[in-house]
Amino acid sequence: MTYTVLIKKSVFKNLRVLPRAVQLKFNALVKVLTDTGVSGPHAWQNYGKLSENEYHCHLTHHHVACWRHEKNTIIIEVYYAGSRENAPY
Repeated sequence: MTYTVLIKKSVFKNLRVLPRAVQLKFNALVKVLTDTGVSGPHAWQNYGKLSENEYHCHLTHHHVACWRHEKNTIIIEVYYAGSRENAPY
């Protein structure tokens, strides 16, 4: 099953100023989420649940991505990608 990954506009805005390596890792994360859903990146650095529907993982030591997924749907919304210090958790 493939999932639909929606990325908020603010994420695209943040990605433009991040280092190229972080951008590439984010693209890889989106592919994993599309192919396998929220359980796909379980082996990624510091992957974990933030709440019942929200997850996060580290793209690098200083950068994270956060997303939410409602149970029984195929839609995953990435709502943050950026510095760990400004992460919304």
